[in-house]
Amino acid sequence: MASTLPSPLEATRPAADDWRVIVAIFWVTSMVEGLGVSQIFAFVPLYLREMGVAEPDRLRFVGVFGSLIFLVGAPLVPLWGVWADKYSRKAVIVRSALVEAVVFAGVALSREPWQLALSMLLVGFQLGNTGVMLAAIRDVSPLVRLGTVIAIFGSSGPIGMAIGPVIGGIILDGLHLPISAIFWFSALLSVGTAALVWFGSREVRPSVVPEGRVVTLAFGAIRAVLADRAVRRIFAIFGVAFLASQMSRPFIPILVERVNGDVGLASAIALVVGTAALVGALISPLGGWIGDRVGFRPVLVAALLGGGVASFLMPVVGSLGVLALVAVGVAAFSAAISAMVFGLLALEVPVERRSATLNLVYLPLYAAGIVGPTLGAIVVNAGLWAPFWLGAAIYVLGAIVLASRRSMSPAEVVAG
Repeated sequence: MASTLPSPLEATRPAADDWRVIVAIFWVTSMVEGLGVSQIFAFVPLYLREMGVAEPDRLRFVGVFGSLIFLVGAPLVPLWGVWADKYSRKAVIVRSALVEAVVFAGVALSREPWQLALSMLLVGFQLGNTGVMLAAIRDVSPLVRLGTVIAIFGSSGPIGMAIGPVIGGIILDGLHLPISAIFWFSALLSVGTAALVWFGSREVRPSVVPEGRVVTLAFGAIRAVLADRAVRRIFAIFGVAFLASQMSRPFIPILVERVNGDVGLASAIALVVGTAALVGALISPLGGWIGDRVGFRPVLVAALLGGGVASFLMPVVGSLGVLALVAVGVAAFSAAISAMVFGLLALEVPVERRSATLNLVYLPLYAAGIVGPTLGAIVVNAGLWAPFWLGAAIYVLGAIVLASRRSMSPAEVVAG
């Protein structure tokens, strides 16, 4: 039976004055990952067209390829968390950055759809680092600043998602380089972040180091986390919201293509996708501030309803500016949902399960990341509007179910 012992490696914990360095390095690492992944979402539809894929097949491929990102990685997420706590968090984070570099290089080298699909399957081996970084940040940051620090770190991914398409637009429309140059650039950045983490940060060990077989510990962590009714509820909310967004997200560049045309297309995609992601990063702290004052439940319900309305509007707008504005709405509501989820987890999770829960917090997102694009690839046969409208229905259904429950006050959440 697995047991836990206090860590004998307290000397390896960062000094009190270097927690800022660790947070900054992890922020850059997460930002670069978001940058590269956003470029895959934004420019794979163009890449497929460049490969000569017929339009009906391209629509289906966009959805299927979106699910490939999560297909291999989801089952491995609990294992990465255990390996990180048991052996080395830093090594697990560096592993992710190096796999990113391989993935982006593989995408850059792809000349056929099957090669692109194989490269995107490898993305699964890079997942599992965000929860590890969150757990390390939780262990080194001063408690009085923890909320602010986590909010700052949380902005890294959305900012990367905003910057990625903009850089891609500059490479394609400004420098007139091939699409592969975008992914070579991301590969080089990923190698740089691997070196930054390895040489620039210190190992952060958990206060309790798990002992036992890795598989046993991983499944034990899942059971312990999901045995908690309140945590299951939070994970379900996160999963439903991500399912709705992932169902339509791979098809946004094609919407832009149909509204904008081919002239300056990469820059148009950057405008819609990048602006939305940047606003999402800015909205996230605001969502937490509102939730603290009016309650988590009403903010969650409002964000889900807003996401449903915005998703419904996306395929019916006729101008690039309006499409960008609606995409900003989707990103803002998604950011508010995420802020509420992380706020609930901050109140909910006891210290002995905090590391395991943070390591597993993205598991429902990965599951939704497989199901959502796959459903999108199926329903898009009815028309490009279908993934957006089905996602809108899921948003609204989630809001109705949540509104029908009793109010989730902080006291109730802590009581489970």
